[in-house]
Amino acid sequence: GANSNGELGNGNTTNSSTPVGVSGLSGPATALAAGRSFTCALLSNGTVECWGFNAEGQLGNNSTTSSPVVSPVAVYNLSGATAIAAGEVHTCALLSNGTVECWGYNYSGQLGNDSNNNSDVPVAVSTLSGGATAIAAGGYHNCALLAGGTAECWGDNVQGQLGNSSNTSSDVPVAVSSLSGAAAIAAGGFHSCALLANGTVQCWGLNEFGQLGNGGNTNTDAPGTPVSGNTLPGAGAKQISSGEYTTRSEEH
Repeated sequence: GANSNGELGNGNTTNSSTPVGVSGLSGPATALAAGRSFTCALLSNGTVECWGFNAEGQLGNNSTTSSPVVSPVAVYNLSGATAIAAGEVHTCALLSNGTVECWGYNYSGQLGNDSNNNSDVPVAVSTLSGGATAIAAGGYHNCALLAGGTAECWGDNVQGQLGNSSNTSSDVPVAVSSLSGAAAIAAGGFHSCALLANGTVQCWGLNEFGQLGNGGNTNTDAPGTPVSGNTLPGAGAKQISSGEYTTRSEEH
């Protein structure tokens, strides 16, 4: 893919139409997350390393230098991470104690720390009402699945993607309205979805291209009609994922 900012992590800035190995990781990776022109890897020891564009601090290494950065750099003072997610120009990590830390661009409050200031080091997401078990990053917002099957989201909300029955952005987590029994969470560019324990899926936010899957094209600021076509007898959705303007469920 594109590599003008070193986002392929192979020590140069030459685009590649075939896979190239990331060089310089300090340990084996267990998960990856890719934003716009940068990439991060979760390592097996619970640390995170990132590479690529860094003008907004999205690499989290106490710097905004991308000259360009073409090899992985360690996220500053981060340990115990169990999952990572990347938005357009920010990154978040779920920690083993159920808390979440984020870094990078923060114009819409997507770092969740009750401010709108960018941060080139991880900052704690404020006031999550319970331990998070999963995280998802959209373009400029994030959502966390909580242990009780509810979800909270923060950041940009112009299209209702926080799901709290409003269109007001929030720099701290807000509860997704009337959502219960959630087993997984996903976030697209301007929408979010939850997989429920019964195999159905509910989505909210921008619906211009039908990405909410409810048979219409009207935006919604809270979970509503379940996604159509994923409740075949004896089957149900097992996984969900979201692109910028799409949502996909896996039923096998």
